[in-house]
Amino acid sequence: MMIEFADILLEQPPHPFWKTLRQVGIERAVGILPRFHADWREQSSERPWDYAPLALYRDQLAEAGLSLDVIEDNPPMDALRLGRSGREEELEAVSTLIRNMGALGIRVWCYHWMAVLGWLRTSFAVSTRGGATVSGADTGRLANWPLTPAGVVDSETLWSNLEWFLERICPVAEEAGVTIAMHPDDPPVSPIRGIARIMSSVESFERLLELSPSSANALTFCQGNFTLMTDDVPSLIRQFGGRIAFVHFRDVSGTRERFVETFHDDGQTDMLECMRAYRDINFGGVIRVDHVPTLEGDVASVPGYSYQGRLHAIGYMAGLRDAVLAEAASARRDEDASLV
Repeated sequence: MMIEFADILLEQPPHPFWKTLRQVGIERAVGILPRFHADWREQSSERPWDYAPLALYRDQLAEAGLSLDVIEDNPPMDALRLGRSGREEELEAVSTLIRNMGALGIRVWCYHWMAVLGWLRTSFAVSTRGGATVSGADTGRLANWPLTPAGVVDSETLWSNLEWFLERICPVAEEAGVTIAMHPDDPPVSPIRGIARIMSSVESFERLLELSPSSANALTFCQGNFTLMTDDVPSLIRQFGGRIAFVHFRDVSGTRERFVETFHDDGQTDMLECMRAYRDINFGGVIRVDHVPTLEGDVASVPGYSYQGRLHAIGYMAGLRDAVLAEAASARRDEDASLV
């Protein structure tokens, strides 16, 4: 068994950092929808989730020696999440994406159910070890913020619409050979500005998996979020086991109401034991680094994705992987020796 690593590629292709990733041993990629291809915007009506833009993106990655394994992006989906006018059209766009992913051999789609607000931080300039910069969230600062134009959205509305969505998209995903992997709410706090956040607890993920028995219905195990939901992340990895399709390997310090990102070796989670857990469940998907600090002299065009920080995290993960695989190999040798 080999635990496979990937990195998310946010840069416009082709990018010099892709070559750097190959030099440090990364062979797999997590992609966003290819909105950066000006040719299809100007010359045709093709959308980023249509076949041709996705195929061009996949092939550009292949030329750089990278396999596109995951799409971590989506067409517009708030009508789906809120159950409002236009959800049938949004469902068709997601179905088109899934079918095209299957045809192109892209096997995992990472999506979320955070309506309107999505991923949220209240600071992008928190100083951490040695003066490196990270993001953080203090949800108390949002207490007096007004409602969004969506108004108040209760949790059962979101759950009802999620069930409606899964009933229709899981058969499409099964036929395409694609796994859909739900990402937790980030931060896992509910409500925010009047909008419920339903994927914010261990119990909510258990409910998600019960909503549909489909083999396509799975989860993205974002460690930074699950760290804020439980005090035993490795046990949770073992609990969900084969329902984990994709992993974000990161850490935080604090509580769900107030936390900061950390270096991978400087948070509150036992990262070595987490890697042991992925080994023990025989995890067959990809693990990517996530939300790294910005080091002195480095840049991050997207907060949490500086170049040097990502390389540090990849090296740290590789060391953990080698350690847990060596443990397993040693245990097998000891067992074989005892049978002689």
